[in-house]
Amino acid sequence: MAASASPAASPPRRRHSHRDDDSPRHRKRRASPSPPRSPSPGADADRRRRSRGSPPEPDRRRRGGDAEPSEEKENGHAKPGRNEEGDDRPPRRSRVSDGEEDGDRRRRRARVSDDEKEDGRRRRRARDSDEERDDRRGKRDRERERDSRRSRRRSPSSESGSSPDDRRRRRHRRDEGSRRRDDRRRRDDDRGERRRSPEKREPTPPLPPPPPLLPEMIPGRTGGIYIPPFRMAQMLREVEDKSSPEYQRLTWDALKKSINGLVNKVNATNIKNIVPELFAENLVRGRGLFCQSCIKSQMASPGFTDVFAALVAVVNTKFPEIGRLLLVRVVLQLKRAYKRNDKPQLLAATKFIAHLVNQVVAHELVALELLTVLLENPTDDSVEVAVGFVKECGAMLQDLSPQGLHAIFERFRGILHEGEIDKRVQFLIEGLFAIRKAKFQGFPAIRPELDLVEQEDQFTHEISLEDDLDPETNLNVFRANPNFVEDEKAYENLKRSILGAESSEDEEGSDAASDDEDEEESDEEEDEEQMEIRDRTETNLVNLRRTIYLTIMSSVDFEEAGHKLMKIKLEPGQEMELCIMLLECCSQERTYLRYYGLLGQRFCMINKVYQENFEKCFVQQYSMIHRLETNKLRNVAKFFAHLLGTDALPWHVLAYIRLTEEDTTSSSRIFIKILFQELSEHLGIRLLNERLNDPNMQGSFESIFPKDHPKNTRFSINFFTSIGLGGITESLREYLKNMPRLIMQQQKPESSESESSGSESGSESSSSGSSSESESESSSDEGDRRRSKKRRKRT
Repeated sequence: MAASASPAASPPRRRHSHRDDDSPRHRKRRASPSPPRSPSPGADADRRRRSRGSPPEPDRRRRGGDAEPSEEKENGHAKPGRNEEGDDRPPRRSRVSDGEEDGDRRRRRARVSDDEKEDGRRRRRARDSDEERDDRRGKRDRERERDSRRSRRRSPSSESGSSPDDRRRRRHRRDEGSRRRDDRRRRDDDRGERRRSPEKREPTPPLPPPPPLLPEMIPGRTGGIYIPPFRMAQMLREVEDKSSPEYQRLTWDALKKSINGLVNKVNATNIKNIVPELFAENLVRGRGLFCQSCIKSQMASPGFTDVFAALVAVVNTKFPEIGRLLLVRVVLQLKRAYKRNDKPQLLAATKFIAHLVNQVVAHELVALELLTVLLENPTDDSVEVAVGFVKECGAMLQDLSPQGLHAIFERFRGILHEGEIDKRVQFLIEGLFAIRKAKFQGFPAIRPELDLVEQEDQFTHEISLEDDLDPETNLNVFRANPNFVEDEKAYENLKRSILGAESSEDEEGSDAASDDEDEEESDEEEDEEQMEIRDRTETNLVNLRRTIYLTIMSSVDFEEAGHKLMKIKLEPGQEMELCIMLLECCSQERTYLRYYGLLGQRFCMINKVYQENFEKCFVQQYSMIHRLETNKLRNVAKFFAHLLGTDALPWHVLAYIRLTEEDTTSSSRIFIKILFQELSEHLGIRLLNERLNDPNMQGSFESIFPKDHPKNTRFSINFFTSIGLGGITESLREYLKNMPRLIMQQQKPESSESESSGSESGSESSSSGSSSESESESSSDEGDRRRSKKRRKRT
């Protein structure tokens, strides 16, 4: 080719221009010419390799190429180049043709683009490696700085004592690390700006506004879209065609929500209010929804199973097909759970069936058949389910079918004797037998608040577990009804017939109540003048007791307390409250205080009304003395002993005390003991004996010193002797000695025939009298010896 020819054979033509002639560079070339070197293939390859290795060279060649072709065109020959030492480069080869020149330019441009791509990849790799290296260096520098800070904290004088070279080296590292951090931060900022400034895209047009909500836009079984109640009512009002599928769909959704809400909020207290609201809904159209809601609610909360069964029983009286549909679905659910070994679902289904049997919605044969299936091949779970089922409906089965229940318990007994089941289940069966023995106490068939239907009004459904049952699941899904309007009107009439009787009864009751109210109002108007307002809450009485208590507890002595209490204005009949509060305050003290006795004495001396009230308090306290604690009993006895010893209380109150073994208790004997011991301390034994032997008061002391029977007389003597007051029983002992002589004197006026028998009886009585006399003497001697011992101890 001509392109590969040597320059000697075809020397290139040189175009001359004023730039070549006038420029000093060309002048220098003319002055010192050098022989041109012949280009070699090795030199071209070396130049190409150097251009690939140095990326800026193609750009420089491209920039130089913009001016050189124009010079070639002007001068007519190629411009000689220069080498690295300043020598002239070999002349360029002449272009052979335009086609070859274009192909060469395209190849060169493709080579340059490949070189640029490769160079970009190499530059990115180098930048990434530099960044990683900078990160490593920064991390290393941070660690060194942290170590240096720690060392500085440990030894503060180390930096001051270090050499200048070390300080300079440390400062250089800090400056280098800060510079690298600045560079890294700057690169991150540039990268973030590049990310934040993406390519401008065309703005998306705004979305069209959503279409208005229409009835035909509600897809799916459950509606798919939540519609607020006010919006639903508005949509129902806006629909003109009441028989359209859209309107039927809206009413179906409203019916479903209403039934679910009523079933979910029913309980034992509000079931009577829920039933009328439930009948107000179209249960004929929503019977599938009602059954589905009842089953789901019962599965969610088995504790309310009896409530749901009672609700179904009420609905079953008016719509028997609804009760049968629910029973069929529960039985199918039970069979499905039994096949799948789903124990929780099986327990819930059996419990629902048991309460339906209790409400007489399901026949007792359903329960017996279910128990037979469960106990045919007994396992731990099946026996446990059967035990729970019998607990729920055993009381009803005992009344309806006692023989069938007996057969079931015989099967339980056989399973228990076989012993092939777990110990826990065996204990369950034993507990079931105990419940049966107790006649199912604690497991009533129907709670009183859920007994809403009479058995005569109930429809009982009898189905078998082996029958082919249809759950009618199509009733759970909305379907358009061509006779919708007629059906709605028919149910409205049916609803009025069901609820009309109740509403008429309510109206009649309201009329009768209004008549009664009118009569009562007229009677009240007549009796208004004769009415007196009475405080049944006893607020005034409570306030009075509080005032008396605070006055008693806040006074320094009894005189101050009496003065303050006398200032309290008491209504007639309220004096008893003061006596009761005084006695209560005395009994609450740890030990007896004379303060209360002196205060009671003062009131008894002031007014005879208080004396009578304290006498009533004595009788009341002695009758309830067994209820008091020992401390309170002692304080009360000492209080009344003080009143008796000071003659504030008449002594005839002792007539309420009957000192016999049969008429006294341990508490009453302690009370009498403390009472007489306090009297002996206040009065002395001599004065006390004189008081007790007063002939005018003998009628009041006959109950304390009984003379009706030797046994009672002997008991009284022994009692006072045991408490150290045997001296007051001397007259009683004399009476006991003379008792046989008195008996004989009473028997003298009898006939001669009866004399012999009387003499024998007299001898017997004399012997008994002598024995009793000897016993009394011995008891008196023992009492004297005890008293002498006590005196010796005191001395």
